[in-house]
Amino acid sequence: MSAAQGPWVIVMAGGSGVRLQRVTTRRDGVTVPKQFCSLRHGRSLLQDAVGRAQQLTPRQRIVVVVAAEHEVWWRPQLEDLLAENVLAQPLNRGTAVGLLLAVAHVLARDGRARIAALPSDHYIEQPAVLMATLQRAVHRTAVDRQRVFLLGISPDAPDTEYGWIVAGPADRDVHTVEEFVEKPASPQAAELLRRGALWHSFVLAADARTLWRLGEQVCPAVTSALAVWQQAQPAHRNALLAAVYGELPALDFARDLLPGNERLLGLLRVPPCGWTDLGTPERLGSCIERLLRRPAPSLPQRPTVPARPAVAPFLDLMQVVREQRLGSI
Repeated sequence: MSAAQGPWVIVMAGGSGVRLQRVTTRRDGVTVPKQFCSLRHGRSLLQDAVGRAQQLTPRQRIVVVVAAEHEVWWRPQLEDLLAENVLAQPLNRGTAVGLLLAVAHVLARDGRARIAALPSDHYIEQPAVLMATLQRAVHRTAVDRQRVFLLGISPDAPDTEYGWIVAGPADRDVHTVEEFVEKPASPQAAELLRRGALWHSFVLAADARTLWRLGEQVCPAVTSALAVWQQAQPAHRNALLAAVYGELPALDFARDLLPGNERLLGLLRVPPCGWTDLGTPERLGSCIERLLRRPAPSLPQRPTVPARPAVAPFLDLMQVVREQRLGSI
């Protein structure tokens, strides 16, 4: 496949959503990770993310990283994608390992691939704003294949629970990165807001080989193990992946791969777009309060979901809040 066919888009959907468990636990006691839930009586957050990916590239170039233990939720929601592009991790080893697994998968198919990465569990009130910025980042990867381009969200408050990125000087619309600040205390968050720092979104674009080299520099044991998996015969890959993952450390992309490599990074500012990572019950509650004040959009008919005993296709988070099953969030 050629670069002219568009980028590959990696959708990260392997998280367990531990911080939202008291919201996403159904009446029968089963906890549903938030990416498989609906926020407003429609598609799941994961399906929304796949829909955004399809704005960038054909469906056959979308790769989704999931957890094997969540198969009962992701399989019906991803039935329209190529089965080989749904990568089921046997264990959760963090966002860095999940992303590098997907990069290894893509590079085996397209040695000159350009990649965009999207989380599956965020909400964007104006997704067109974010996607326009991501499209610009993807275009930059065609002319500057040596850098990883991060999207920073324009903050609206000195939030202490987000990771922040301090932007340096800009060349046109791409800033350098001066430093990362993870979950600052209130006074520091207020100062970061004043200085024009941005929230880390984990949305990025890069040449696949550049991402892979970054992994080789920071965690060579991970890339070496994944390279063995990449080169194995398809019939042996599932068993080999289970063995490989059993030996891998847990690594976070934002905390473990990026700090110290600022020289390799570019930063694009996303204008205000109503972005939230829905990372806490409080953030989810604030998001739903805003949605309740807006008229409901007309939604397309839900996709047909194969019947699965005792498994609802969606847990509707707005309905959970409306029923006041949580008390105050």
